[in-house]
Amino acid sequence: MGYVFDFHDATAYDKWLKKDHHRHSLELERRLMVDMLKPLPGETLLDIGCGTGESLLPFMGMGLEVTGLDASPYMIDIAVKKTENRAVFHRGYAEDLPFEDNSFNHACIFTTLEFVDHPQKAIEEACRVAKDRLFVGFLNRFAIKCIQRRVKGIFSDTIYNKAHFFSIWKIKQLIRSAVGDVPLSWRTVCCIPGHPNRLAGKIEQSELIKRSPFGAFAGVVVTLMPRYRTTPMTLKYKTKKTPGTMTGLAGNVRCEDPDHYSGSLTLRKTG
Repeated sequence: MGYVFDFHDATAYDKWLKKDHHRHSLELERRLMVDMLKPLPGETLLDIGCGTGESLLPFMGMGLEVTGLDASPYMIDIAVKKTENRAVFHRGYAEDLPFEDNSFNHACIFTTLEFVDHPQKAIEEACRVAKDRLFVGFLNRFAIKCIQRRVKGIFSDTIYNKAHFFSIWKIKQLIRSAVGDVPLSWRTVCCIPGHPNRLAGKIEQSELIKRSPFGAFAGVVVTLMPRYRTTPMTLKYKTKKTPGTMTGLAGNVRCEDPDHYSGSLTLRKTG
């Protein structure tokens, strides 16, 4: 289940995002997510760990049908107001999504893995409910900013004391373990520490800078194949055969009646 944001956490986070410096970082992170995911108008998207709904807003502006899920009812309350009831929200956990297989074109996990107990299970679930692409955005363990956050947590109580930070290589490993050798690519932003300015903004947009493994925010996009759960089912049948016993893929079938054979065939139902 992981750490669930309470009322104080939710309101403090929403207030934190309103500061100019943090808004600038958020814009870079959201732009990276949209550029890597490349969704089309009319497609469906699930934001797993949607928080206050900030990561949903760009997709809503592009004409996507968006759904948000979060474990915190306080986060969802803020998200409903922020999106003006134009999105669908569910309360739930990343490791156990309440949706059918392949329910959405895309899924995104935006700074959510840091607060779950089982990140690989969360990735598996995201890949189950999405059929086209998955975007995983996370706070880069090897960034200067992340190191500063961990050091600050030693001396004061912050939300980051509850977080587990990942590297690009660890996220790639989790994805491969969850869904196999799928195509993926990664980029980073917020590579330049300090307050934003025009020059820093231009440098941040450089493709060369985005390939740095030390940006404060990293994104990995995964191209998916549709996945299905299977459920064993037993089908009983009768058929006319010559007396005797047959053995094959359907199992053993023995004659009970000289004119009929009976047996069972195990099938798998996909869905």
